[in-house]
Amino acid sequence: QVQLVESGGGSVQAGGSLRLSCAASGYTYSWNSMGWFRQAPGKEREGVAAIRRFDGSTYYVDSVKGRFTISQGNAKNMVYLQMNSLKPEDTAMYYCAAGNIFRDHLARDEYNFWGQGTQVTVSS
Repeated sequence: QVQLVESGGGSVQAGGSLRLSCAASGYTYSWNSMGWFRQAPGKEREGVAAIRRFDGSTYYVDSVKGRFTISQGNAKNMVYLQMNSLKPEDTAMYYCAAGNIFRDHLARDEYNFWGQGTQVTVSS
């Protein structure tokens, strides 16, 4: 069993920054990648960023490239999302996920384990 716990969400003004953290516990060898997803009210959950565990390769959705950075801790059971230059359209519930990914690192269906989410609200 794997548990994922997110933290670091909050409310900021446009142009501000937030750093999300995700701590993984349990059987921590059952995935090769971790990712961040977000879901705004009335919208589908979308992949935002992902990182491959063994070599640190990263993947981003186009809308956050150059603004968001995903990273992992030395023990590789922590993953972070540094979000800069935030926009109102970044407002959503952000979820941490883990899985064995061999195709699309930003595809929701590829991930097996999910956290409960942390809210990010960006005001204009």
